[in-house]
Amino acid sequence: MTQTATKLAAEIRSGQVSSREVTEQLLERIAADTTVNAVVETRPEYAVRAAAVADELVAAGRETGPLHGVPMTIKEAFAVAGMHSTWGNRMFADAVLDWDATVADRLTAAGAIIVGKTNVHAMLADFGQTVNEVYGRTSNPIDPSLVPGGSSGGSAAALAAGLTYLEYGSDLVGSIRLPAAYCGVYGLKPTAGVVPLRGLQPPGEPLLELEFPSMSNVGPLATSAADLRTALRVTGGPAVPSAYSWQLRPPRHRRLADYRVGVVLDHPAARVSAEVGEVLSGLVDRIAASGATIVDGWPAGVDPVEQAEAFGIQVGTTMAAFGDSTESGDFGEVLAHERRRVELRATWQRYFDDIDVFLCPTSFTTAFPHDDRPFDQRTITTSYGEQRYDAQVFWIAHATLTGLPALSMPAGVTRAGLPVGAQVIGPWHEDDTAITFAELLD
Repeated sequence: MTQTATKLAAEIRSGQVSSREVTEQLLERIAADTTVNAVVETRPEYAVRAAAVADELVAAGRETGPLHGVPMTIKEAFAVAGMHSTWGNRMFADAVLDWDATVADRLTAAGAIIVGKTNVHAMLADFGQTVNEVYGRTSNPIDPSLVPGGSSGGSAAALAAGLTYLEYGSDLVGSIRLPAAYCGVYGLKPTAGVVPLRGLQPPGEPLLELEFPSMSNVGPLATSAADLRTALRVTGGPAVPSAYSWQLRPPRHRRLADYRVGVVLDHPAARVSAEVGEVLSGLVDRIAASGATIVDGWPAGVDPVEQAEAFGIQVGTTMAAFGDSTESGDFGEVLAHERRRVELRATWQRYFDDIDVFLCPTSFTTAFPHDDRPFDQRTITTSYGEQRYDAQVFWIAHATLTGLPALSMPAGVTRAGLPVGAQVIGPWHEDDTAITFAELLD
């Protein structure tokens, strides 16, 4: 399966293929999988019925949406009426919800058919692996002995294995971008607040969204940059207006040669392995050969180590805002950290006055072997020795802390055939500048 969701929707609308045929074939592929364990629940009767209706609308010449008739999956942590939402927690193993998350509702309104749900790490509590007591372990389709990333590991693995055409995940500590990098697909963390979080919650009645700033984000994973744009267009915007009421700001440029690209490919805090560095250097060479301007170095005023530490503190604040009292702190400290976060975003925005996108690694490593040791005992073997497990957070921290849009795109593969992810960070509320840059590189 190589077709992208956007192109598939166009073929369904034109009558070249039928939604029912495509949906039935996808369900067959999901049922046949015995190694990846990415899609953990399906609703075949609903999916086939919805696909038949999609084909009838095409035959009748009715207006259709941007994702009309496209079968897709969604991260298990989102509420979807009639489906389980366990968060990989045995306490919630029997929880079936009767309402839809905002993104599920908007994807359906755009014509997509949510055929199933993908696996998550237990309570979304790991950025490198995806395993839980309800559904078990998800593996990387490229090599099942390796991790797919977490906590949206099922999302990225399903795409890489051809078990879905489009996915929607969540990202607080790189949970979209890291799995996308390890599985060789695209994943977008949008500008903070662009896509409503309603419905990304443990089982229960719908929670009201807090106005307290949150670094949690929800966004699409896909097999192309164009699909990221399509999915963001139909899911973005305030929670109250209906779908299609929100518009992406246009990209700054439509030619790769016109881009000014900031680049940092390594840092002692999370040294990039030799094989990852080789692929990323080749990507930068290709960008330079296109005529684009390369500007080396971090933005003026940004200390990446200090910023990564600030990110860790802000994650604690976010957890406290959502009910984890163990992470709460003095209000004055919280306010000071929040002020510093906003100052750092302003620093990055000044940088983007002259630079269009910032390119850096998504992770210092490629996918690595499953590791069942306690979290604080895990390490990752690299070309220069053992690295701390939590060093995976370093490269994704900066965009999350500041709320900037950031996507992971496939940069190439190592000599061993493992995908390498490049992270593209864009200006505040200019998601399509980052998406278009990645699309032009593809």
